[in-house]
Amino acid sequence: MPIDREKALGAEIPGDVFSWDDDDIILYNLAVGAGRPPTDPQELRYAYEGDLRAVPSYGAIPPFGVMMGFGDVDGLDVNLAQILHGEQELVVHGPIPTSGSVAQTGRVAHIYDKGKGALAVIETVSTLEKTGEPLFTNRSSIFIRGEGGFGGDSGPPAGDEPPEREADHVVESPTLPQQALLYRLASGDRNPLHADPGFAAFAGYEKPILHGLCTYGIVAKAVVDQALGGDPERLHTYKARFTGHVFPGETLVTRIWDEGERLTVAVETVERGATVLANAAVVRRPG
Repeated sequence: MPIDREKALGAEIPGDVFSWDDDDIILYNLAVGAGRPPTDPQELRYAYEGDLRAVPSYGAIPPFGVMMGFGDVDGLDVNLAQILHGEQELVVHGPIPTSGSVAQTGRVAHIYDKGKGALAVIETVSTLEKTGEPLFTNRSSIFIRGEGGFGGDSGPPAGDEPPEREADHVVESPTLPQQALLYRLASGDRNPLHADPGFAAFAGYEKPILHGLCTYGIVAKAVVDQALGGDPERLHTYKARFTGHVFPGETLVTRIWDEGERLTVAVETVERGATVLANAAVVRRPG
């Protein structure tokens, strides 16, 4: 059935409660490349409970279950095989505790007509149960192939194009051959595309691919370490468009342009020169 924009736009998605502890933070950090080298004091802040910090892209993990509930929204009766995770925007409202619990609410914030498909923006707000204060706001843009052409707004332009000059920072982040196997445990995303060679071949890939949100996390860490003084709390907003896949074992090259409050980011693989994140930006926390 086609999308019924009038029914779906603004619809609430069933929420949930998500909890985590030190072990979950450490596992996530390791899954996005922390701990290399294992004796580096900065890396130990991600991998050892002594002075533990979360890579701030951990904020995209709690909403996963809510986001995946969008398929049950009245008016969004879509074939889940036709969806792609197109973009992710994360707002981190305050320091991420290494253990905590958030109550989450979701809604369909926007539906755009992209011609060959529709783009549904799912907004999830995660509020700390202990304080009642918002901790994360996520906006996940889901591209639904074959559901466009309904005459709606096509949405804002992509923006955040890199300036025409050399990047201020260039970071190489090797990934492990087993990176996707590690990340699926840290994230709860058990899509066989990231583990099963037969399923990956059926989907048109020569082997399993890395989760887009794993790439997103690896890049967040690279930006924090290289351009934010190693302080995860300085990342306030982070958004990116997924433009290509990464094979586990490839090396990511993150280029960062420092434009004051805003950092523009572009990412490609060393091995294939494939652009995998584009129209990406990080906004520093004020103050």
